Amino acid sequence: MQPHVRLVAATALLGLGACALGPSSTASLVAGAKYVAMGSSFAAGPGIPDYYEATPAPCYRSTQNYAHQVAARLELALTDVSCSGATTAHLTGPRGSIPPQLDALSPDTRLVTITIGGNDLGYIGGLTAASCAGLQKETGVEANCSPPITLPAELTFNNLALRMDEIAKEVRRRSPEAQIVFVDYLAVLPETGACSATPLDEFAADGARYTARRLAEITRKVADDNGASIVTASEFSKGHDACSTEAWMNGYPRPEAPVNGAMYHPNAAGMTAVADALEQLLR
Repeated sequence: MQPHVRLVAATALLGLGACALGPSSTASLVAGAKYVAMGSSFAAGPGIPDYYEATPAPCYRSTQNYAHQVAARLELALTDVSCSGATTAHLTGPRGSIPPQLDALSPDTRLVTITIGGNDLGYIGGLTAASCAGLQKETGVEANCSPPITLPAELTFNNLALRMDEIAKEVRRRSPEAQIVFVDYLAVLPETGACSATPLDEFAADGARYTARRLAEITRKVADDNGASIVTASEFSKGHDACSTEAWMNGYPRPEAPVNGAMYHPNAAGMTAVADALEQLLR
């Protein structure tokens, strides 16, 4: 990670007021303090080597995700239960043989980070399906595309807000002395338009931007309502989307341009930018 990228992330974070400090003190984050990282693939880091587990499926937790980077820098005792494909239901309940992510909490936990909600809304799945169809239309090459995902209904957004609020309250109940930090999703698409790395028509692109904006709004409100902090990656990553020349986000693979990592997910630079912002907050 180049030094100027770290500086840009930290400066943008502070300039945008991206971190709203909650009532919990950071003074308790001494070396060895217990840190639990929860969430979906945007926390886990699929496609970024190396993986934490010998057999990474189905979670694909990277040793270079933002939680692992911050834990190493601040010498925290990390328990990373983030998992690719996770929804809010997998924080409060099991996912097959995987225990609820909330079960990793204890009264002596001092830091909790949460990145969640995209899978509840079909955000990346919708992007992937629409991009597959868009590339097929553009090239005329048949592809096995998933059925299109419609925009979430207002009830779906409302239900997500309720579930995220319940999660924040449950974290506070189980770990009353922990600082809670919500980390929202890095920008996937540019603020307008698309590019070869995002083969979407205008309707699909605008729909994805709408879903991303609503998810960011819900995350901020839940954080504010529960006295939690927030790292608004959705804001300071603007200009580093999948179409950027300094992208922190992978695009959709094309025959002439394969993706080195997970499509429509943060790359290593993106994870480091989030880690920089989180470290800035915690220090």
